[in-house]
Amino acid sequence: MRWANFLHIYQPAEQQPDILEAVVSQSYRPILMGLKERPKVRLTLNINGSLMELFDKYGYKDLIDILRNLGKEGRIEFTSSAKYHAFLPFLKDDEIIRQIKINDETNKFFLGDAYNPQGFFPPEMGYKENIAPLVESLGFKWLILDEIALTGEPGKVDYNKVYKIKDTKLSVFFRERRLSNLIMSAVVRSRDTLIEAMRDDLKTNRYLVTAMDGETFGHHRPGLEKMLFDVFDAPEFELIKISEIEEHYKETVEINPVASTWASSKEDIQKGIQFLSWLDPENMIHKLQWDLEKMVLDQVYAMSGTEPIYEVVRKKMDMAMSSDQFWWASAKPWWSLEMIEMGAFRLLDTLRTVPNVPRETLDKAANYYEKIISTAFNWQRGGKIREMMHEQRSILRIPFKDRTISRGGEEVGVYDAFIAMMKDLEKKAVEHSEYEKAILWRDSIYKLENSLDIYDTINAIDLLRIEVPHNEVEATIEKYKEQYRKIRGGQPEQRGS
Repeated sequence: MRWANFLHIYQPAEQQPDILEAVVSQSYRPILMGLKERPKVRLTLNINGSLMELFDKYGYKDLIDILRNLGKEGRIEFTSSAKYHAFLPFLKDDEIIRQIKINDETNKFFLGDAYNPQGFFPPEMGYKENIAPLVESLGFKWLILDEIALTGEPGKVDYNKVYKIKDTKLSVFFRERRLSNLIMSAVVRSRDTLIEAMRDDLKTNRYLVTAMDGETFGHHRPGLEKMLFDVFDAPEFELIKISEIEEHYKETVEINPVASTWASSKEDIQKGIQFLSWLDPENMIHKLQWDLEKMVLDQVYAMSGTEPIYEVVRKKMDMAMSSDQFWWASAKPWWSLEMIEMGAFRLLDTLRTVPNVPRETLDKAANYYEKIISTAFNWQRGGKIREMMHEQRSILRIPFKDRTISRGGEEVGVYDAFIAMMKDLEKKAVEHSEYEKAILWRDSIYKLENSLDIYDTINAIDLLRIEVPHNEVEATIEKYKEQYRKIRGGQPEQRGS
């Protein structure tokens, strides 16, 4: 089995130096030093130009040197992206092209010939159909999306084939959710348990693409960088770069990817709200943010490129288009007053720098800013944020026991199947001396049995589906359903509704 690992590392352009220092020491430096010390590693990496400038500004030039050398040696390949992490599905075509070009100019300046991206990573894997021809027009050969972009439902990608986007020459490689989420959630924290989770894949000749934030290793998940290095050192995996996949797999399929992100669910796509974290139709703050951005952008577009202050204004605008403010205003579940205010202020500050803006436009923008901040404070002060987070978890508010046993019929077998699988995972964790993990499954069983699972941020059922291959879960459920049929068959009074 061939494995293409993709990491994305990014920090906001005005990240606080103490936060940057923590991420560098906990994540970036350990990862890059680990790569430097492991000649066999092959990796595909996206680093936004904004982070390269932060490395330069705050004296982390050794990291830039390591990146440049790894690229020159062909051990890592870089992808392109949008410099300040703008959310591309909501931008005009010319603006998308600009955000990509300024990213490549910055990375080329710092990395030189080592930066020669063949692939493209849209921030958040946010995709709409207009993005593919734009990416192709800039000379890229492939882009990476989440597997849900194939059909709108995960689990449909054939990793023995290469997918091509219709009416383009672009290849598209799909991130496998199951293993990516398994690693990111730290459900597995060792090479042995990762290999156990991949036991069926290792028997095949397929390829695998995982993709996640690089900050997962060491910063978001302390100690997880050690597991990453265990994986890199494991002889069971043939590590390749994404651009090398087509050297080994020749069968191609033409497709039209579905508009989505790497956070989209099947239900979101069906409802047409796959970009929920950046534009929620029920979120007034999102509407105000986008209205303010459009107002400011229109004024920037109206400027002449020959004006002395144009480049200053344009850079402010580029930075202000970061997707962060929208994501932190989603409250499902991400929320930060500081990031919301910073995003709104950047836009207002940009407008104030534009020459000859009418007073009524400036006043209107200031009013938008005040509404964004006051609405955010009122939501937090009045408890609306808790309500929104509560609604986001509403699917899990019905205990799993009530969703299965209480319905009767074969659903009893579904409940029994999940309990049996969790008991098996608990036993295996003990055998591998992973006692924290064993406690997780022990507690999960207790919560399911006592209908307490509604209080968990991540439901035990979801964790199990991450750890156990889909076909194995379905086979176990069917086995227990069959047992129920044999025991309960012919008793209509006990059939489920």
